Amino acid sequence: MLQNPAIRTPVAISLGAIAGALSRYYLGLWFNQLFGTDFPYSTLIINISGCFVMGFFTTLSLGRLITIHPDVRLLVTTGFLGSYTTFSTYELDIVKLLQQGSLEISLLYCLSSAVLGLFSLQLGIALAKFIYIKEEL
Repeated sequence: MLQNPAIRTPVAISLGAIAGALSRYYLGLWFNQLFGTDFPYSTLIINISGCFVMGFFTTLSLGRLITIHPDVRLLVTTGFLGSYTTFSTYELDIVKLLQQGSLEISLLYCLSSAVLGLFSLQLGIALAKFIYIKEEL
């Protein structure tokens, strides 16, 4: 049954999604305990770390350094990271901050998520390339 890609691929994505969603949930609770809930630190940290892992993993897995089965790539990227990162929650947090009358805080949160997420993605790519180059030497 799992030899059939029409079954194996959705199963891989689903397993990754379950793990990603649970990781996002429990890390979110933990970050809320650590930092409080006045500012959506948990969503910010999860989105930034997800961007980093996406950049790192995709760069390594699509390069020649490691060989990863396409279903495993989908499990990690589409499944795990797709449910771990929380862009929709990010947008909801912005709306909540705006509804509280916190225009400055909502803009800070919006811009810091976008800029730091892009920076983290690039950092993940750079680290993967550094490891890749080091392995070739």
